[in-house]
Amino acid sequence: MTYMRAAVFVEPGRIVLDQKPIPDVGVTDALIRITTTTICGTDVHILKGEYPVAKGLTVGHEPVGVIEKLGSAVTGYEEGQRVIAGAITPSGHSYASLCGCHSQDGPGTRHGFKAMGGWRFGNTIDGCQAEYVLVPDAIANLSPIPNHLSDEQVLMCPDIMSTGFAGAERGHVRIGDIVAVFALGPIGLCVVAGAKLMGATTIIGVDTVPARMATAKKLGADHVINFATVDPVAEILRLTDGRGVDVAIEALGTQGTFQSALRVLRPGGTLSSLGVYSGDLVIPADAFSAGLGDNRIVTSLCPGGKERMRRLMAVIDSGRVDLSAMVTHRFSLDRIEQAYELFASQGDGVLKIAITP
Repeated sequence: MTYMRAAVFVEPGRIVLDQKPIPDVGVTDALIRITTTTICGTDVHILKGEYPVAKGLTVGHEPVGVIEKLGSAVTGYEEGQRVIAGAITPSGHSYASLCGCHSQDGPGTRHGFKAMGGWRFGNTIDGCQAEYVLVPDAIANLSPIPNHLSDEQVLMCPDIMSTGFAGAERGHVRIGDIVAVFALGPIGLCVVAGAKLMGATTIIGVDTVPARMATAKKLGADHVINFATVDPVAEILRLTDGRGVDVAIEALGTQGTFQSALRVLRPGGTLSSLGVYSGDLVIPADAFSAGLGDNRIVTSLCPGGKERMRRLMAVIDSGRVDLSAMVTHRFSLDRIEQAYELFASQGDGVLKIAITP
């Protein structure tokens, strides 16, 4: 039996580098040799025990790599080909997939907890913070990387770019819209870029980290608000002459940001929620206009599948969005535990960390 190195969830507070067998390849699977991956905020929720996964699971859900081996039923690809797969891996033939809701093609409830849709890597199956990862339903999920794009250029596509853009898409951002983005972490920054692409003409970002606020301006934010020095709700209402915003996008996952996003909506506006919440949410009656404001609250799980990945890489290839500044640190897989310490503490201006086996 041949072994590989992998970042394994041991218990809350402990993700460690360990040895695991290289997976066997089923007929519809593909074995990918990971060349670059990264750490996500959801992985930190797992580390802290705020999102439950099985002990011994390999974590990570953002794979960039090379096809090592193909299952006997997988056609249209070849070994040695550079590919990505989305964090969400729909089968393509489930009820959820066939009704167009690919991200919800998942296992349903497990251990009394409602599993998150089609998110399997690092959730219900071994993930990609390892030397190899097994991609299920490979024909539906592998997307070839254009030769002239680097690993780091496409590293945001499997999750945060897809998630951030989905926040703008699900909010139905339109030409001329005013959009507020609460929290300018990696996903919030991708929201800014996605809202700009969709035609928003005024984008207001809310954060407190100067480097993130500066990056948001580069990606298309027209105003950035430091919530440590000013009330963001009052400032957004001032900037909009009291009208409020067409779409407010919550990209952190806290009661405070959710409530603020609700309070800045115009009548008939949409709150698009991307945060992963670790507790119950409360909707204040006044912020919700007692249910009479014609507002919508929508949620999103990042769309996956090969066509979504192709489209996102096409955006990168076109030069319309440049997310290269998102990779602020680089670590080898051998130093994954130190990488988690840095990312979880949000020190040294970290946005995303490129991990290379």
